[in-house]
This record gives sequence, structure tokens and C-alpha cells, in this order.
Amino acid sequence: MQTGYILLATIAVPLIAAAVLLAVPSRYPNVVRAFAVAVSFALFGLSLYAFFAYQIAQVEQYQFDLRWTWIENIGMLGEEGITLHLGIDGIGAAMVLLTGIVTFAGALISWKIDYRNKDFFILFFVLVAGVFGVFASLDLFFWFFFYELAVLPMYLLIAVWGSSSVFPTFARTKEYSAMKLTLVLVGASVLIFVGIFAVFVEAGLGTFDLPTLYEVEFDEDFQKIVFPLFLIGCGVLAGLWPFHTWSPDGHVAAPTAVSMLHAGVLMKLGAFGIIRLGMQLLPEGAEFWMPALITLGTINVVYGAISAMAQTDFKYMVGYSSVSHMGYVLMGLATMNAVGVNGAVLQMFSHGVMTALMFAMVGVLYDQAHTRDMRAFGGLVKRMPHFVAFFSIAGLASLGLPGLSGFVAEFNIFLGIFRTYPALGALAILGAAITAVYVLRMMAQAFFGPANEKWEHLKDMSRYEYAGGALLIAFMFLMGVYPSPFVDRIADSVLRIPGIG
Repeated sequence: MQTGYILLATIAVPLIAAAVLLAVPSRYPNVVRAFAVAVSFALFGLSLYAFFAYQIAQVEQYQFDLRWTWIENIGMLGEEGITLHLGIDGIGAAMVLLTGIVTFAGALISWKIDYRNKDFFILFFVLVAGVFGVFASLDLFFWFFFYELAVLPMYLLIAVWGSSSVFPTFARTKEYSAMKLTLVLVGASVLIFVGIFAVFVEAGLGTFDLPTLYEVEFDEDFQKIVFPLFLIGCGVLAGLWPFHTWSPDGHVAAPTAVSMLHAGVLMKLGAFGIIRLGMQLLPEGAEFWMPALITLGTINVVYGAISAMAQTDFKYMVGYSSVSHMGYVLMGLATMNAVGVNGAVLQMFSHGVMTALMFAMVGVLYDQAHTRDMRAFGGLVKRMPHFVAFFSIAGLASLGLPGLSGFVAEFNIFLGIFRTYPALGALAILGAAITAVYVLRMMAQAFFGPANEKWEHLKDMSRYEYAGGALLIAFMFLMGVYPSPFVDRIADSVLRIPGIG
């Protein structure tokens, strides 16, 4: 039986866990670790239930509905005012599941954190609560509140537990990367904030409730003016070119679990915002601006892939690969047809588990070798066979190998693009070809060939790293082999977005 308290629990449980950790003495790090993993497992269970309990082809667009009025009849506000309104459609259900998967995997990977691990997990759970809140909120005020709650802990997580990058010609300290990420994302949030209040005032209903605002027919000129605020404001977090430069630096500096959440989940908040606030609220504005979005998305794909091909640092390669793969999401959304948009949401899920696994494996290697220069390795398959197998599966998913999640997502995106922009579809496939080049080159260079005696001391994954990686791989294969649970739920909601044909 569906109940809105499931979604409330996904937000409340991590916040309560953070509060409980405040009371745990720092001298008990193993207690902190065990508690964090247990809470993350509970969140994974809740997200799994929410996804599979979501019923397809129901009259109600949003399920697990829950309302709690916070402020009413104040100033301009009407009877509803500001309400904690929770609910998910098929798109939200997929994103809630993705968050649960990456959170649990990230907690397992973080078992090895020794330095102030209590503080780390407190911030970790605050961030996770914000992410769940964004995917479940149906009130603009609380949507923005949770959006900021998800972004702000990133500064401390990177600046305190991150790592700096040093190259012959430049250096990126973790403090620099943390500040750059925070300033860029908070600056982009100002655009979202302005757009939210523009919609609120223009509607004149005295409510931030999204389903209510979806019924309003906003003036076409108003939509054309306000839509770019949501597009750019949310697009920055999605890695939209040319506002993407914070992303690779942030990926590289962040600790492993934060990189997993950053690329696996947080970047999806941006794409999700374009759908929720842009396409659903302002459909005519979306139709007007989508040619610009698909142009920028195409640049994302090709530029990100070429940049990834030029990297010798494992993390920078994965970071620019994320920029490229998020470009596919933006291109799919810009097609404004059911196949392309469905593929974009599938890509959000696929990229989430795939890139989380890549960053997890980079962390496994870096923690032992203390370098991420792929040129320094060779023959790792002889010393770390399970590590190589896991990383290779993630790489093959990223280049779209049939049987893995990346193929299902990109195939739908390509079909959608060729229906509307055939020339750009060719460039999208070019991006996939470049992806194959840098992934296979990395595998040949670092994983196979003669073994480098310098790394004789390297050991394979720990049981916690193995468990976290196996969880992510399981969902890559599930979507790749049996995509119906994902496609059916997502497609049911995509067809309800105005203007999708």
C-alpha cells in the first residue's frame, strides 16, 4: 500500500542519523561506520520500495502524496501558502532509486575514512537528505530549500576530506576547487530563485504548489523570458557548457564517496530541475529555447569526450566523461519527443550508477598508489583482477555496450535526436565513438600489458569496496538486460509533460 510517509522517511532518516551522530563520541570510529552503513542500507531499502511500489498508468500523476501546511494566509499567500508537499512520478521514482543505490554504495566505500569520520558522515547525510528532498518535493519553496541543502555541504566535504591536484604547469588545491564549485553553483541558484518568484507572482495564486502551478497558462512572452533562468540555473549543476568548468575540478578534489554522489546524483538535480521547473511549468518557453539547448548539449558531448581523451589523470578523465555523458541527457531533453526525453531520464540513471562505479574504482587505486596518472601503471589485471573487472564494466557501459545500461539509454536518445535533428545525431554518435577511444586506451595502458614492478604491493578491493561496486554493477546489468521496469515508469510520466510528442 502506498503511503507518503515513505518519501518523508527518505528525507527524515538521514537528518535524524546526522543528529544521532552528533551524540556519538569521536573515539568510536567503528561505531560511526557501522551506523552510517546501516542507515544507508535502510535508505536503499526505502528507495527500492518506492520505485517498485510506484504504479504505472494511474490517473494520478504523482503518487505517495503527502501534504503538510507550513505557512498559510500570510501576506500574498493564499490558503495553501507554503506546503511540504511530497510525491513522485515515474521520473522521480527512478531518481529516488538512484539516490538510494549511490548512497549505500558510497557509505560502503567510505568505511576506510579515518580522519574525522563522524563529521564526514554528518555532512554526507545532510547532503543525501537534500537530494531526496529535491526529487520528492512538489512545492517550489521546499524544492529550492532542499536543492540548496544538497549543494552547500559540498564545500566542507571537498575542502576538508578532498585531495589537491598538482601538474607540471598548474595546481588545483582542494580549497580552490571547493570554493569554485560553491560559488558557481550558488551563483546559478540565484537565477533559479528569481525564476521561482517570477512564476509565483505571475500566477497570482498565492501558492508555491507545483501541481497547482502546472494548471496555470502563463503568457507566452513570460515563458520565453523566464525559461532561460531555469535552464541556465539548473543547467549549471547538470554540467551545461560553457558553465561546466567547476565540475571536473570538483570531481577530482572530492573524496571518493563525494565524487560518487557529486557525479552520480547531484548533477542529475540540474537535469531534473530543467524538467520539473522548466519543461512542465513553461512548455512554450521550453519549445522556444530547445534549439539552443540541443546545440549546447551537442557541444557538451563532443567537447567533453575530446577533453576526456586528452587526460592522463584517471579522475579528470572520468570528470570530463561526465560532462560528455550529461550532454546526452541535455540533448535528449531538447528533442521534446517521447523517445528522446525517455532516453534522457534513462541516461540520468545509467550515468549515475556507471560514473559512481568509476569514481569508486579510482578511489580504490589512489588510496594505495597515491597517484592517478594512468601512464604510471600497467598490467594491473595481474595484481587487482576484481578491480580491473569492475572498472572495465563501468567503462564498457559508458561507451554503450549492449547488455549494459548505457546502451539502452543512448539508443533511445539517438533515436529521439535523429527524429528532430539528424545532423546533430551524427555528432552525438561521434561523441560515443570518441568515448570508446579513451576508455579502451585507458584499459590497454593501465590494466593490461607488462606489469610494472613498482606496484607489486597493490592489493585488490576490500570486502566493502567489493560490495559497493557489485551493487552498482547489478543495476547496470538489470537496466541493460531487463529495462522494462525503468522504461515503463519513466515513459508513463514523460508522456504527461506538456509539449512532448
